[in-house]
Amino acid sequence: MEFHHISVLMEETINGLVKNPSGIYVDCTLGGSGHAKRIADQLNADGRLIGIDQDSTAIAVGKERLSDVKCKVDIVQSNFKSLKDVLLGLGIQAVDGFLFDLGVSSHQLDVAQRGFSYMQDALLDMRMDTNSNFSAYDVLNFYTEEELARIIFQYGEERWAKRIAKFIVEARSEKLLETTGELVDIIKRAIPAAARKDGGHPAKRTFQAIRIEVNNELGILENAFKDAVSLLKPGGRICIITFHSLEDRITKQTLQALAKGCVCPPRLPICVCNHKAEIKIIGKPLVATMEELNENSRARSAKLRIAEKR
Repeated sequence: MEFHHISVLMEETINGLVKNPSGIYVDCTLGGSGHAKRIADQLNADGRLIGIDQDSTAIAVGKERLSDVKCKVDIVQSNFKSLKDVLLGLGIQAVDGFLFDLGVSSHQLDVAQRGFSYMQDALLDMRMDTNSNFSAYDVLNFYTEEELARIIFQYGEERWAKRIAKFIVEARSEKLLETTGELVDIIKRAIPAAARKDGGHPAKRTFQAIRIEVNNELGILENAFKDAVSLLKPGGRICIITFHSLEDRITKQTLQALAKGCVCPPRLPICVCNHKAEIKIIGKPLVATMEELNENSRARSAKLRIAEKR
């Protein structure tokens, strides 16, 4: 089955994650199984890999691409917000490593009919879980102007958010929006010509915002990271790859909070909270090398953060 996706920061991730060849590792965002296959290759017959993804195509591809590895493999169609339930269902209580490779996959962007791309005309969709009954069509046609402006500004960091929302509502009053091409045309009309000259494709930020809203991408991160850390064995690692400032900010803040010891007010002479740091952060965030960027431009904004269970 075809599922084109170039995994970013591969060597850095595998080196940072896999410390026990007999261990249990969870790829929370299976995608095209690039990282998962490399993790599996580091494991022996006693090792175990669990791959999770909400996209049914990723599940089918994972079963195919991981069919001949040495270690045990479990592939589960689910959202990583249900991480604890997935592992409980497999009888797993502690794990040696978790990988989160956030955002949209190359495959989802490249397959026009998924509706993720502003470069190809398709029905408004953007669902990572194709079984979901909530899509970009619902957001764009039934959210209020205020709600649209808020998510486009908040999740897309788009300075023309209010104007884009106004133009969307005006357009859908004539007829409901159905395609990504219609949305791109509206965005181009809404953003003044002078402002469209720089900063990449004018629809990029709005499409990101709608995709994040449809899939609740940011809302599930903090709890999922905390669940993962709670399930790590001492010395186990969590690796998180982010692609834009919003998800990276949540990742950074959550890891920093989990790495913090005493949380008592500074004025107290002694610690009374007994709060213990759960993890230690390993080094600074890693970014793609020039060599990788030359091969895969989508790695440009990627950051890898690594932490270890105390």
